[in-house]
Amino acid sequence: MTQELVHEPKACDGALVRAFGFLGKRWNGMIIGVLSEGPTTFTGLRRAVVGISDSVLSDRLTELARAGLVQRTVDEGPPVAVSYQLTEAGASLRPVLEQLATWAATSLPERECTGDH
Repeated sequence: MTQELVHEPKACDGALVRAFGFLGKRWNGMIIGVLSEGPTTFTGLRRAVVGISDSVLSDRLTELARAGLVQRTVDEGPPVAVSYQLTEAGASLRPVLEQLATWAATSLPERECTGDH
């Protein structure tokens, strides 16, 4: 009688699950990618992240700020100007995003940059 091998499923790394749950949320990674080039305005982000609505961009920026990845700065002006930039924690994602972009360029078929799934 032969003994069957029983394979226990491996548990996912909890940190990796959280990272992909957050960065995999539609638009978050793209917003961080744009901000990795430097500070920009809401309008600059809206132009760079093709297809995102104003309300979704606002929601995502709020979420990224709450997570400590993006800082919102208001220059009282006149005129009042608001800009967004990565915090130190957000900037620490640059190498990861660069590696993902390199991998995608060599391993995934090219698609239009619309953010659509």
